[in-house]
Amino acid sequence: MSLNVVADYAKEMRRKIISMLGLSGSGHPGGSLSATDILAELYFDGMRVDPSNPKWEDRDRLILSKGHAAPALYAALALKGYFPVEELDNLRKLGSRLQGHPDMKKLPGVDMSSGSLGQGLSAANGMALAGRLDDKDYYVYVIMGDGENQEGQVWEAAMFAAHYKLDHIIAFVDHNRLQIDGNITDVLSPEPLKDKWQSFGWNVQQIDGHNIEQIATAIAAAKQVKAQPSLIIADTIKGKGVSFMENQVSWHGNAPKAQQVEQALSELA
Repeated sequence: MSLNVVADYAKEMRRKIISMLGLSGSGHPGGSLSATDILAELYFDGMRVDPSNPKWEDRDRLILSKGHAAPALYAALALKGYFPVEELDNLRKLGSRLQGHPDMKKLPGVDMSSGSLGQGLSAANGMALAGRLDDKDYYVYVIMGDGENQEGQVWEAAMFAAHYKLDHIIAFVDHNRLQIDGNITDVLSPEPLKDKWQSFGWNVQQIDGHNIEQIATAIAAAKQVKAQPSLIIADTIKGKGVSFMENQVSWHGNAPKAQQVEQALSELA
């Protein structure tokens, strides 16, 4: 798929994110919008998946470790055809399959239930190791938050993946530099991320996380690396695409009101 088409999907995903959060009255717009371009490239170009067969054994896997960005994942899954787009309107409603965090037992296309930060990479290790033992060639993609890199479990999992040379793991850090309590360097700095991950034995690239071409190129380069897991630090903007949300920590977990939804959608037209 052309990069322009992927970019069009990313824009539509952002519109869906704003709309569903406005309807739900709760959720996490900032980190959903910062991760949108990564998810768009993965689902509409980079990953081997089949929406008609979501449990296909040879599919690539995706773990949204920063599970609060579920609206971005739901938008991608709906537009890809895993479930009707109209169902996005049910985000966070009682009885909905679209929970505040992804639930693999309820929604097709979700490879791991997530929400508690720090756990996604550990699950990816298990999936990648199982793939090796089963002689499968699928890749396991993980999207982590940069604040999530304050979790000790992340670094235990990083050590495990490097030790066992799990080269079919490609992880992203959504590096928007903001978490719920403020700037990551003020709360508990995980920097320098690139140096730390390299010291743990990972192949590391750092890119513009809103440049579809750079995302695609980084994934392709990661697939050429053998006997080493890969990390892509994606420099992003929290609230990307909506002027009053960009780089504003207050939009980490606040849903837009009706007038704000209207303004945001006009900017994303």
